[in-house]
Amino acid sequence: MQASVHEAKTNLSRLLEAVERGERVIITRHGIPAAELIPARRTPVRLGSLKGVVAPPPEAFLAPLEEDELRAWEGSEEGEGPGT
Repeated sequence: MQASVHEAKTNLSRLLEAVERGERVIITRHGIPAAELIPARRTPVRLGSLKGVVAPPPEAFLAPLEEDELRAWEGSEEGEGPGT
């Protein structure tokens, strides 16, 4: 199945249904194939799959703020804190 860019924008839901049924959909621009709609890969996300890829934050990042830092963050001190 082929569809022009205009047809694809107008009938995207219909084209997606065709792809889900296993049809091949080519999007054309001025009659020349520009893209192909294909089904998305559905890979399950496994817990722990990023182990070793993403490092945990340093301990200092998770440490509680000092009282003066907390007041500044909450905007209790003049002209300080987020959004000022």
